Amino acid sequence: MSGHQCTENPPKLDPNSGSGHVEKVGGLDSYVTGSPQSNLAVVLVSHVFGYETPQLRKLADKVAEAGFYAVVPDFFHGDPYNPANEDRPLPIWIKDHTQDKAFEESKPVVEALKNKGIATVGAVGFCWGAKVAVELAKQELVKALVLLHPSRVTVDDIKGVKVPISVLGAEYDQVTPPELVKQFEDVLATKLEVKSFVKIFPRVKHGWTVRYDPNDPSEVEAAEEAHKDMLVWLINHVK
Repeated sequence: MSGHQCTENPPKLDPNSGSGHVEKVGGLDSYVTGSPQSNLAVVLVSHVFGYETPQLRKLADKVAEAGFYAVVPDFFHGDPYNPANEDRPLPIWIKDHTQDKAFEESKPVVEALKNKGIATVGAVGFCWGAKVAVELAKQELVKALVLLHPSRVTVDDIKGVKVPISVLGAEYDQVTPPELVKQFEDVLATKLEVKSFVKIFPRVKHGWTVRYDPNDPSEVEAAEEAHKDMLVWLINHVK
């Protein structure tokens, strides 16, 4: 995983944040919010700071308010990246928390939701989580996909996506720069059978949708615009 942008401005984690609660889904502790009677679900795959990120849970609550059963699994098993732990810098920590492992663990999560009677599942991935979400889409285990400031997602990954996909990137992103997002867009333009939406947000950095300064109106506005775009895509394609 490249660049300090994945780890800068770390959130203050709060296990009690959000209006939902934590329960096991597919064997993983997961923050869940929304009506369990909904037949539509969205799995949100976190950045390296994990599922106790307050702004991520707040966004999951927004997804729930739109009519979905929203699930944020703890793919890190209580061990999110901690920048204060100098003994485990990101390159060391990431070896214990690979995206391939998380993808395998995401399959029982989707299966558990379907076993609850949920008809359609979508996936949203943030930074580290985008790679996990894109693998779900390549295997058609979900019906729609949104990637927000993705990390380690490749052009070949995008070529393999078979479901409606939205990619929201940042102008000042050193991890997935606009040039790479433009390559994603060019690939998707050739895949007429796959509905797609690609947008690069000006004047924002990697991570802006879940690590924004709530006291900076411009950061809040950019994050909320991305949240709106995400919700519109989910409403239109997870049905």
